[in-house]
Amino acid sequence: MTTLNLSGKIALVTGAARGIGQGCAVALARCGADVIVNGRPGGTSLSETCQQIEDLGRQATPVEADAFERSACEQLVAQTLAAAGRIDILVSNPASGRRCAFLEYEPGDFDRDIKGTLTAGFNMAQLVALHMVERGGGGKIVFISSVHAEVPYPPTVAYNAAKAGLNHMTSAIAIELFEHRINVNVINPGWIDTPGERRDFTEEQIQREGRKLPWGRLGTPADIGRAAAFLASDDADYITGTTLRVDGGFVYKDCAPPA
Repeated sequence: MTTLNLSGKIALVTGAARGIGQGCAVALARCGADVIVNGRPGGTSLSETCQQIEDLGRQATPVEADAFERSACEQLVAQTLAAAGRIDILVSNPASGRRCAFLEYEPGDFDRDIKGTLTAGFNMAQLVALHMVERGGGGKIVFISSVHAEVPYPPTVAYNAAKAGLNHMTSAIAIELFEHRINVNVINPGWIDTPGERRDFTEEQIQREGRKLPWGRLGTPADIGRAAAFLASDDADYITGTTLRVDGGFVYKDCAPPA
């Protein structure tokens, strides 16, 4: 049972239809928050996420909007404020990434991946922070990044660059928002078992590779959700501008002593 208390808080989670975003939305609700869940129009339905939140006795409001576009981010924030009146917590989770060798990477794909990960994060954070500053009383912004920000795993050159930029941007935003008591932090997930990973890897591969990791398994969206709930809580009041790696030792897997 969690001891974190987010009762009375309104959270906005982007990319919440599945995977890590869904895990974060449900974890926040489990701690007492009501959640605005965002997904892209025409993408995976938000109904499953909403049902999980409502089963916990919390309110879930679905809002479809393409967080890759500034105008849609503006629409998303406006609709959230119209529905809930305020935003106390933002979990910014938009991402775009193509696995492709650097020498074969299309420039248009590179631009799309930077825009869908780094620029989208900037847009969402700026719009929500403007509301938080105007409202007063602080707030919590949590970015979802990746261990790819730390280690340049191939073949994802644009994704690596975007996540590294996102982490550095987190620190810069946190510094500028000190005076407003808005905590800004970033989570670096390791290898997480999500629908996106299952497009590229079979069940047998996921189980085999998971056994090679220090924790003996891939991470789950719930693992990341619990970390996001902590950073969104008053328990993390003295934490800002920080990167929290949640990877079950993935980054250090090759450093373990021989068995």
